[in-house]
Amino acid sequence: MFKIFDEKINGFLFVIVLPLLLFAMSYYGFESSYTRLKTSERPPAFLFSSVYAYRVIPNYLSVQMTDMMEYLLNHPLSSFKNFFSKNGTPFYHGLFVMNSFFFILCSLILNSIFKLNASEFLRNNNVRRIIHLLSVFFIVITQYAPTNCDTIALFCYLAGVFLTFKYSLTQKKSYYYILIALIIVSTFVRETACLNIAFFAAVFFNFNDLKEKKYKFIWQIIPLVIAFLVPYLGLRKMITQEETTFVEGFYINRNFGSPFNLAGLFFAIIVLNFIYQMCINEENKNVLKKYLFFSMPYLIMITLVGLFWEVRLFLPLILTAIIVALYQFKNSKIKA
Repeated sequence: MFKIFDEKINGFLFVIVLPLLLFAMSYYGFESSYTRLKTSERPPAFLFSSVYAYRVIPNYLSVQMTDMMEYLLNHPLSSFKNFFSKNGTPFYHGLFVMNSFFFILCSLILNSIFKLNASEFLRNNNVRRIIHLLSVFFIVITQYAPTNCDTIALFCYLAGVFLTFKYSLTQKKSYYYILIALIIVSTFVRETACLNIAFFAAVFFNFNDLKEKKYKFIWQIIPLVIAFLVPYLGLRKMITQEETTFVEGFYINRNFGSPFNLAGLFFAIIVLNFIYQMCINEENKNVLKKYLFFSMPYLIMITLVGLFWEVRLFLPLILTAIIVALYQFKNSKIKA
């Protein structure tokens, strides 16, 4: 009994408390010259213009969290107002609370994924915790450029990875339908929802089935693509303000002309290559290569309209690589 209680306490400390402390260090212990969000009293105007205007759910939550923090600092926590004011604005504190909540959910879902059909390597509790801690560190170090959408989008994406694995293992349609609903909702968070389609394709696409003219995979993918495109295009049809654009800007010249952006690109390449070498067998390597191939539209968009220095853009790929490298595909219902 005491052993079970001890394991639960250790699990709580490792999966929830430790990541939260790391996250707090990132937001309040390190000053970044890259962002000015810490001095914004209210959600900045740029969140409601350009490409950010299409991230409806994070923007709505940002406004609500800022209002909540203003109320708390002016009423229940008024005695601590000076302390909080020295360390950020109501918007910034609300951003931290909101992102912390979804960051903890990311940690919990990662813990579930690493236990799901775990390879022999991950069955060792200490090894699994080291891999979990590495994944959490990758999330934390990208927070030098905090946003109101990335952590929420990451949780939605990891939840989609979990649902894909569950569908692969059980063949229960309920997981597939929940995945479709998740993609619809997460498209209102960020465009990274498309990566759930890429991951699903990497797990279920089989070259031999294509040669044998078995097209079940295509019929499975179509609803996922529709679930992404309908809200994606619908948002761009409904939000038609003059200052709203499909992208924030085109940065391809800056990506290959700045040493900082090239450093971000090399970081992503080296990390992905290192994780690729960690794959437990050739099957895992093949799934990872398929995933990167199906993620090409996302990678092209990063190159054109993103900045490589913001390595948070590569974070879903890095975490997926870690998951794929150590997952036991050979016992899955669907052959990868």
